[in-house]
Amino acid sequence: MLDSRRIVRWAYIGRLSLSAAIFSAALFAWEIANPTNTRLAALMLVGAMIFTVGSAWFEMTRPERTGRAFFYLQTLFDLILVTATVHITGGASSPFAALYILVIAYASLVLPIGSGLLVAAFGNVLYIGDVVWSHGHDIGASVWLQLAIFALAALGTGVLAARMREAGAGHALQLEAQLERVRLQADDVLRTIRSGILTVEHNGALAFANPAAGRMLGFEPVQAIGTPIRELFGDKAPVLVQALERTIRDRIRISRWEATIAGEGGPFPIGLNTTTIDADGTPEGISATAIFQDITDSKRLEELRLRAERLEGVAELSASLAHEIKNPLASIRSAVEQLSRVPQTTEDARTLAALIIRESDRLSRLLSEFLDFARTRVTRIAEVDLGDLVKGAVKLAATHPDGHKRVRVSCATPTHGIPVEGDEDLLHRAVFNIALNAVQAARDDGHVWVEVASVPPEQLPVGVSFERGAASVRITDDGPGIPAAVRAKMFDPFVTTKPGGTGLGLPIVHRAIEAHRGLVFVDSGSSGTRFTVLLPRRQPKPEESP
Repeated sequence: MLDSRRIVRWAYIGRLSLSAAIFSAALFAWEIANPTNTRLAALMLVGAMIFTVGSAWFEMTRPERTGRAFFYLQTLFDLILVTATVHITGGASSPFAALYILVIAYASLVLPIGSGLLVAAFGNVLYIGDVVWSHGHDIGASVWLQLAIFALAALGTGVLAARMREAGAGHALQLEAQLERVRLQADDVLRTIRSGILTVEHNGALAFANPAAGRMLGFEPVQAIGTPIRELFGDKAPVLVQALERTIRDRIRISRWEATIAGEGGPFPIGLNTTTIDADGTPEGISATAIFQDITDSKRLEELRLRAERLEGVAELSASLAHEIKNPLASIRSAVEQLSRVPQTTEDARTLAALIIRESDRLSRLLSEFLDFARTRVTRIAEVDLGDLVKGAVKLAATHPDGHKRVRVSCATPTHGIPVEGDEDLLHRAVFNIALNAVQAARDDGHVWVEVASVPPEQLPVGVSFERGAASVRITDDGPGIPAAVRAKMFDPFVTTKPGGTGLGLPIVHRAIEAHRGLVFVDSGSSGTRFTVLLPRRQPKPEESP
């Protein structure tokens, strides 16, 4: 509440104004004025100007706050200046004697209460000395009254200043406590937020990083402060480094950029925004802040949405083509079968007829799969124990003739049931297809792991929200993985790497899970593949559907 520097700056103005006024008065009355007083007025003006300019320069060039010696020197000079003014204007009868009170008052404001009384005592000595020794006046009642006023002014101003300091200290403590609470709240937010936040100084050194940024970029935020960002993560996220350097260099904001971070689990995409902070308008005062987040889940969800739209269009086309082809195909098969039974039919004709019938049956099975793919819909919703359903589907896949008999299949399900709402037949078919693919893809004497678990809301992908939680089915094999060229279109119809396969298994899986408003994710590298199915525990009622 008391700013000592501001009070002293007002004293600068008063000091220069007083000395200039006395000097001006001496100039106007130079013909009748005492030459000694005129010279003293000129000396006062020059001395006040030199001392004030020197004090202001000293105060502004020191980064730290000035000490008590500086304020003692200011009040001492002002007491001498006021004494010279009183001397020139008549001593005890001078109307400027009240200026002592102003000097004592501002000394009590910028110095402790005891120091204010000391300044008042020194002012009394100067005043008495001027009155008695310079002008030869006796110390009468008026002089004693003047000295008492000086003392009372020092005491009263000192008490008032002490109270103001106490109030200011209490206000500062309250403000400090509020700032600490805000800082702690900000730290909590920055520590728990899933987005990474970085602040970089003008020279490229790290000024701040929250824990999420450290986890994504692989460094400890507290220990990395002051380290150049090129040394920290220049090799892991070069685009992020370039974006921050460009923001500092060109002072521009970057929005909706995408970059890639080489994490421990493999590269992953991030969405990036940067902004600048210009502290003082100088190149050294500028810094850049980057806010970025892992957008892997967002990209996956977008791919799932596009995949669902694409499969929906293919399903409608498949249904119409299957209906148009199946009936004529059945007529052709029946006609050829009848022709092959005619007595006049030769052996070659019967062989050709058998070929046509066999291929017609194969086309009929393919058309039936088209229709199954097109008709993948939830027809009956009931509560199903997901653990029991997965156990049954996995056991069937493990003993299927198309699988490897030497592949070990492990199935881990919780002891308590995981009930989900859905079509049991459709879910069984989807899990069976994924498990059979895993068994077929595993190495000889390989292993397939199946895990069923509940998924808490905080572990769901960003942008996914299931009422009453979710359940997951993870099926992992130790096979050679899925080639990147196949991985990009593995859910498209008719894409297969199996001899004789139709390429409709995974599209049917996707449509079955999507019909339950679930999600299917695939993670595959050079070794092993993992399918993850997320299912809501509860299906919305018809009136709740969007």
